[in-house]
Formats: sequence, structure tokens, C-alpha cells
Amino acid sequence: MSTSELEATARELVAPGRGILAADESHPTIEKRFKSIGLESTEEHRRAYRDMLFTTPGLGDHISGVILFDETIRQATAEGTRFTEVLEKQGIIPGIKVDAGAKDLALFPGEKVTEGLDGLGKRLAEYRELGARFAKWRAVIGVDEANGLPTDGCIRANAHAMARYAALCQEAGIVPIVEPETLMDGSHAIEAHYQATLRALQATFEELFDARVLLEGSLLKTNMVLSGKEAARQADHDTVAEMTLRCLRATVPPAVPGIVFLSGGQADVEATERLDVMNRRGPHPWALSFSYGRALQAPALKAWVGREENVEAAQRALALRARNNSAARDGRYTREMESDAA
Repeated sequence: MSTSELEATARELVAPGRGILAADESHPTIEKRFKSIGLESTEEHRRAYRDMLFTTPGLGDHISGVILFDETIRQATAEGTRFTEVLEKQGIIPGIKVDAGAKDLALFPGEKVTEGLDGLGKRLAEYRELGARFAKWRAVIGVDEANGLPTDGCIRANAHAMARYAALCQEAGIVPIVEPETLMDGSHAIEAHYQATLRALQATFEELFDARVLLEGSLLKTNMVLSGKEAARQADHDTVAEMTLRCLRATVPPAVPGIVFLSGGQADVEATERLDVMNRRGPHPWALSFSYGRALQAPALKAWVGREENVEAAQRALALRARNNSAARDGRYTREMESDAA
């Protein structure tokens, strides 16, 4: 891709009324999801599940891109059509998760650094041949005030790795999504989550600039600013929107075409409502969209439970969540839309 093509792809991924479906669960993650419905995580079950998701009628009306896992980008439907072709026929851009996961950061107890840079250039070239036009790399930033986390060392290590990844992506003609996720695990107040997110984003964009990454041809995937899951006091939607937007305005250059939020453990409707509140406060310097995994898939997985006769019901559940998040992307969501009849 040329510079103009990178920019056009990035803008297409955050086009009005559309967002990204994250279907890039690693084997351990999908195994946990399948265990919740009593299904063994075999290659065929994983293929059938993604087949159900990607062949949902009208999915492309609300989904601009799908993040795939290495196994998934090589798979096909039961009829033999490659998943990347199925998505492209719906006007959906195929993407790929390229990091090798978060590992313990040496000499930084309790903190992680994401690995996967070794050989990444060659892997990106292969993924481009397989049809991927964008990629994703996730960094994990924990918050633990009592133990002084996150440390500057952890934040810097992850920011540098993301910048190197992003530069390699653009060199290969692939739009990079950088994902510094400040976790909501813990009992911290929303103010602590704000400060940790602020620091992580500041460091990320400093490193991206130093790595000569074209911001116009990239996207940011990040968390909303939230209270810790175990916090006694939970911030309401308006407070979440106010603090998230304040954090983003202080750190994210307007050259970035869009920000796609991760759901990060939020309930599906909750993630939709909070996105809607933020978009109602627009206009913003960048598009505010979504890149949800569980918040899009959970109702469909529960309806499917691995049975062919449930595919249609599961696809209706996915279509509903995609449609409602599409509305939230434009600030026009209402609770009444949760009715299937809507």
C-alpha cells in the first residue's frame, strides 16, 4: 500500500456507522469461551464458530473490519470459501493479530511486556498475501497503586515495542492498530485509571513519532477510563465519558483518523451505552468507534452453543449487537434498540 492507501484504509475502518469485530482470540482464550458453553476447543469447532460469525447476513452494514487469529486467516467456510473472501464480499476488511502475547517483564514484578517482534517483517508479508490489510498489537498495563504500578519502565518498554511493530506494518503496506490497554482489573478509583492511561498514551505517541510512523495511516485501540472492577464506588456513564475524552484530548494527536475502543470486560450493553454517550458529546478530533470482542460475540456464543440448528439465532444476536454499536458509533443509540424487533 502507498501512503494514500494506508490513510484510506484507516479512514474506512472508522467510517460512520461502522466498527471492528475482534475475533482474534488465542487458543487459551477461545478455550475459556467454549468451556462456558460446554464445548471442546477443537480446530473444527473454532472454524465452525468463526464461520457462523462471518457469514452473518448484513454484517458488513455495521462492521468495517474483522481482526483474525493466525489459524483463522488460513481457514474457510464449510463450502470451502476462504474467510478473507467471505469478509471482503461483505465489504469488510480482513485484519490480523500479530503479537505473541504479554510475558513477564524481567526485573519488573507484576508487569508484562508484549513479545512478537522477532521475524515480524516476514510474517507481515505473508499476512498481506493472505489478505490482511490491517493488524493489531496489544500491550497490557496493570494498575496497582499500592505497589506503584504501572512503572515508567513497563510503559516505555511496551510503547517502544508498539512503535517498532507499527513501523514494520506500514513498511509492509498494512495499517497498524496500536493497543495500549490499561486494565480495569483491581479496586482502584477511576482517577488512578485516568493517570495510568494518560501516561501510557503519552509514551505511545512519543515512540510512534520517533519511529516515523504515519499517524494518518494508523489507528488507536484503547480502553475507556473506568473504575476498577472491584472498586466499591463505580463511576457512572457521564463520568466515564468525561474522563475518557479528557484523557484522549490530552494525548492523541488529531492526525490519528480514529480511536476504536476495546470493551475490556465491560458488559455488552454497558460498552454500547458508554460509546454512545461519548459520541453525543462530539464532534471530536478523531472518529470514536469500537473494536469489541466479547461485547459483540457473547450473546451469539451463548445462543450458538456449538449446534448447527442454532446458527440463525446466534447470527441474529450478533447482528443486533453490531447494529446497536453502529448506532452508538454515531451517537444515536437508545435502549429501545435492544429489542430484536428493532
